This record gives sequence, structure tokens and C-alpha cells, in this order.
Amino acid sequence: MNTLLYTEQRYVCVSRPRRFGKSMAANMLAAYYDKENDTKELFAGLKISKDTSFDENINKYDVIKINMQEFLSATQSMDDMLKLLQKRILADLRNKYPEFVTEENLVFVMQDVFAKTNSPFIILIDEWDCLFREYEQDRDAQKKYLDFLRFWLKDKEYIALAYMTGILPIKKYGSHSALNMFMEYSMTDPGNLAEFFGFTEEEVRGLCDEYNMSFE
Repeated sequence: MNTLLYTEQRYVCVSRPRRFGKSMAANMLAAYYDKENDTKELFAGLKISKDTSFDENINKYDVIKINMQEFLSATQSMDDMLKLLQKRILADLRNKYPEFVTEENLVFVMQDVFAKTNSPFIILIDEWDCLFREYEQDRDAQKKYLDFLRFWLKDKEYIALAYMTGILPIKKYGSHSALNMFMEYSMTDPGNLAEFFGFTEEEVRGLCDEYNMSFE
């Protein structure tokens, strides 16, 4: 992820079935990047600690981590969900930067905070696609959600990294190009993230040997 910061490739979506470690990976990224906590000791001795980008990026960012399922469960409509989401994020920003939060538009507030602090944000969205399972037949609700994500994230200078996890692939929503800036790492096209989710072939072989099972 460090190699993607501030680049055109800073939008990442990981789609996998449940129990493939997606939320754990998002939590790990939050622990690494969030400047509210000192987690250097937690990562000491791990592979990342030996990378030249380790000290440059650990605990250096404002991290906004969201589990969309929580907001979905707390509301009755897409409009209510989006209002609650923005209200909660604005409340957090107001607590942290009361002198810079002077309006109620989330995008403008984040632009103002970034302009005053020069501290970019890392956005982590877990279960980003749960809305599509809930509003499977409601195209209008889906469009509102995608348009919100586009307006909030796309081409914004205050975004150092936007990282989403889900079950369904982005490409499922075909004709709507709101999220075309995201690179998607799926089960069928895992790219260089393959070894970080689920089990590698080597790990499966090791488990089979341990329990006297046939890999074939």
C-alpha cells in the first residue's frame, strides 16, 4: 500500500468471500497509518519494518475507517444512511479540528482540513458493497450511494489512499462508472495481493501434510 500512496493507483478494492481476512487487513492498515496511535512497536520485527517506507508512513495520517454494515443496520433508507454517515464523520473531524470545521458539507470540510494541516486522509471502507445486497432491486438507491462515493473520493487531493473491501465485485455495477478509479483485486484476478488473503498453495500443502490429508 505504501507504494500506492498519492499515486493514481491509490484507490484499491479487495473483493473476497467471507472469512478471507478482509476486515483484519483493513484493521491492520488502520493501526499502521493512524497518527492517533503509536503502533511502531506492534510492527517492529515484521517484514514492513525493514522497508524503507516504514518510518516515513507509520502513524502519519488521519484515518477514517468505516464499516458500512453498521450504518446500514442503523437506518431505514439510503438517504438516512448517507446522512448518518456524513454526520458521524463530520462529528469526528469537528472534535479533532474544531477551528477548521465551519460547514456541513463533508467534502468541503475535508478540503479545508487538508488545506490548513497538509495532512491527507486514508479512507478504509469495510463491507462497502453491503448496500447492494440490501437494495438489490433499488437502482435509485444504488446510484445515490455510488454518486456519494465518487463525489467524496474521486480525484480529491486530500485522499492519500482509499481502500475498500467487499464480497461483490465493482464490475457488477457495469454501466455506472462512478468507481472506475478503483483497482480491483478479486478471487480470479488477485494480482500481487494473492498471498495476503486466505491461504497460499504452500500453506495449504503444509496444513495437508500436518493433518495427513491429500492435497490433490
